Amino acid sequence: MPATPAWPPKSAPRLFIEDELGAGRSIAIEGNQANYLARVMRVSEGDAVILCDDLTGEWAARVAQVDKRRVNLEVEQHLRPREPVPDFWLVPALLKKDRFDLVLEKATELGVARIAPIVTRRCVADKLNAERADAIVTEAAEQCARTALPEIALVVKLEALLRDWPQERHLFFADEEGGEAAADAFCYAEGPAALLVGPEGGFDDAERAAIRAHPASVAISLGPRILRGETAAIAGISVWMAEAGDWFGEE
Repeated sequence: MPATPAWPPKSAPRLFIEDELGAGRSIAIEGNQANYLARVMRVSEGDAVILCDDLTGEWAARVAQVDKRRVNLEVEQHLRPREPVPDFWLVPALLKKDRFDLVLEKATELGVARIAPIVTRRCVADKLNAERADAIVTEAAEQCARTALPEIALVVKLEALLRDWPQERHLFFADEEGGEAAADAFCYAEGPAALLVGPEGGFDDAERAAIRAHPASVAISLGPRILRGETAAIAGISVWMAEAGDWFGEE
């Protein structure tokens, strides 16, 4: 006899929704998400959809009905609890829109718990479209099968960030003028942590001095080359995940 196909199939579309999920619940998908399921993924009655609620984890649902503007789903099976997320924040200076979109996307894929954007003197942008940012991190989480969304904090100025910084959280400062090798710094530091990366033009002298003077700050180096803001964020997160995050000890 032929083997029974796995259910839900790995190719099933994935969505984050705002409603809390549970076995036997009926979920109505509308708007852009309904358009994605009906017109892009072309789901039909009986097909599987993977749902996440950023609270209880990942669930398998079955399509009950497909209309022009609405897809009705029946939740059937709990697949995974919400994943444990390393207590690691990214503190990126705002960049041009397309470059900061990349930071949001890759930080989500790499597993950060929180993204706390800042404005510095050399930033070319001073605002962040919150709705757009939420959409980017949600889509990234769906694509990489995360069951937890990173929190996106309100944009603040660097001075405010340093003033209100929690004393127990290491603030690793990616300083283009050098510091302790990132891998070494991450490997030996225990407890909650964050990575601070600068804008296109870097930090000015006064900002650099203020960051280095902060009691939670640890200046680190990401290598011998000057990196763009988005590259520094991606590289720094990757090194931290390998040395102290949930890549460490992976088999």
